Amino acid sequence: MDAKYEALFTPWKIGNVEIKNRIVMCPMGGTSLFGWFELGGCHFDKEAAKLFLERAQNNVGLIIPGIAPLRDTFWGKWLWQNPKMFDELKVFMDEIHKTGAKLFVQLTAGMGRSWAITELVGPLHKNKLTRAIMKPILDTSHELASPSAQPARWAPDIECPEMTVEQIHEIIEAFAKTAKLCKDAGVDGVEVHAVHEGYLLDQFAIEFFNKRTDDYGGSFENRYRFAAEVVHAIKEACGSDFPVSLRYSVESKLKGFAQGIVPGENAKEMGRNMEESERAAKYLQDAGYDMLNADNGTYDSWYWAHPPMYMPQNCNLDDVAHIKQFVDIPVVCAGRMEPEAGAQAIAEGRIDGMGVARQFLVDPQWITKILEDRLEDIKPCICCHSGCFNFSSSKGHYNTQDLTDTMGLARCALNAETMQSKKHYIKPARKAKNVAIIGGGIGGMESAIVCAKRGHKVTLYEKSNQLGGVFIAAAAPSFKEKDRDLITWYRREITKYPNITVKLNCEVKSLLTCEADEVIIATGSKANRIPVPGVEKGIQAVDFLLGKAEVGQNVTIIGGGLTGCEIAYELFLQGKNPTIVEMQDDLITTPGICLANTSFLRDFFNANKVPVHLETGVTKIEDDGVCVKDKNGMEYKIAADSVILSVGYKPAPIAEKAKHVHFVGDCDKVGNLRTVIWQAWDVAMKI
Repeated sequence: MDAKYEALFTPWKIGNVEIKNRIVMCPMGGTSLFGWFELGGCHFDKEAAKLFLERAQNNVGLIIPGIAPLRDTFWGKWLWQNPKMFDELKVFMDEIHKTGAKLFVQLTAGMGRSWAITELVGPLHKNKLTRAIMKPILDTSHELASPSAQPARWAPDIECPEMTVEQIHEIIEAFAKTAKLCKDAGVDGVEVHAVHEGYLLDQFAIEFFNKRTDDYGGSFENRYRFAAEVVHAIKEACGSDFPVSLRYSVESKLKGFAQGIVPGENAKEMGRNMEESERAAKYLQDAGYDMLNADNGTYDSWYWAHPPMYMPQNCNLDDVAHIKQFVDIPVVCAGRMEPEAGAQAIAEGRIDGMGVARQFLVDPQWITKILEDRLEDIKPCICCHSGCFNFSSSKGHYNTQDLTDTMGLARCALNAETMQSKKHYIKPARKAKNVAIIGGGIGGMESAIVCAKRGHKVTLYEKSNQLGGVFIAAAAPSFKEKDRDLITWYRREITKYPNITVKLNCEVKSLLTCEADEVIIATGSKANRIPVPGVEKGIQAVDFLLGKAEVGQNVTIIGGGLTGCEIAYELFLQGKNPTIVEMQDDLITTPGICLANTSFLRDFFNANKVPVHLETGVTKIEDDGVCVKDKNGMEYKIAADSVILSVGYKPAPIAEKAKHVHFVGDCDKVGNLRTVIWQAWDVAMKI
């Protein structure tokens, strides 16, 4: 192991519990040991248990599973009313402890206004009759109960009801009873969720959301009373030596309702600012909390707590390190943490532990690989949120993610096996076959690796001189360093399999030239062409990203989808003046792209006054600009030195599907890395 990582592998204590190293697997929605949003109700989740045991066997120090709602989302049963579940937890904890890891269970008071209302549930809640009918199954008013009546984050046309004092006391009691059951099951501690990310306890703590006039609103002490009474109750039930961590946001980064403060923006903090946080951290420590598991943000500034690739690496470190000066308990920092930066901060005493979440979904062995000095073998997380937390939203829409997909959080776009072990797994082929794969992009490479692992002989054909396909262009922007690392990882991984032959500069025009039992076509897609005069004057997005075309200072991007917005963001970082023209009523309206990612781009453009023309179509492209027409029929011209076309793609297969001919990725249906990689597994597992 490189000496620069040594500080990560030193022991430390949370209360009286010793942790073998400083790496904390942070909680993620969907990884609860008590299930996640299942219609069947709370149960011990064996899929999550398998996930955690594998990570424990690969040298993680402390594991904190995802939120366990104290009251089941469906059917309304309290966790503490299910003793069988805790019996199964006890058996699991024995297995965890054999690895030397420790585990805290994270318990949540709820989401309040941050509850991610779906397009299906929203209309049912708004109708009094349907709300009453479904109440025994799904009590939406309870899920949405907030410190004060206010609009829901995901549905501003829905008003959240004010939580009653009786409900507050029920939750406090449930924390104590559930924590005691966890302790009796051998759990090493619990984490209270959360004065963090704008969840329920945080809403009580933040004056912007809390307008109460009783003992739980108004003064500083009243706003933090709920969180303080929770830890008092847990300590009374479990003893003063039972560790209780608190998930904590140092600053809210809140500019207003559904508006965050992006890095570098000079805006007034409407939530918890640093001055209040200095006081709050000490107050919460004195109330009884034994650790702060910290970052920044609320659901209104979600990109701080769930940083996309646009956010700086280690984006919360300075704020978390600052707050550590005001407490005596351990402080963990999370948020795009890099091991080298984490180790240095720990060595300097700025933080006590490094919190990491989604990297554990991509590569369960990444800590082991650091210890074995195999850094190049670590498959990187690219912060896409496509599989792990793809709640999406745009103007006029709630959480647009399909409900069945919402129930399957904590999967991974890049690792099809994560939380899907019954669907995606390696099984030796009954008969080894010769498999030809046409196209050396991500879909082709993933298909080759899975086929090779199953025992097939693979020939991978790529018409260019390098593997990577269109993802080379997607990874070109300056903020996509992890995407470029992923391409490098794939190219290296391919070389580990002697049963994979790669043929570069080899374009397959006819399947008859492939001597194979099975053929996988992964030839991707081609750009759409808009039927407007002067379209030939525009630059295709891929050509710009690959550096094949220079652009001037003032650049208009036609298309405000994800690619168009990322190009605009990159141009702004380069010091140019981008303008976006989009026909829809919002930017990035495609479902499945996480709100943490899309809201960053929307907030960034707003904060930096990047012109965005919504509900506007292009009528003509000229040498010096773009002629457009808005929704009211008004026509005008946007001056531009260059025009970039980013209006989507269509499949480009080289042959038809047949009995032994399979499609993978965009040549079948245009999607994203998640759809490409998961389809590669679906196809390769059947060959």
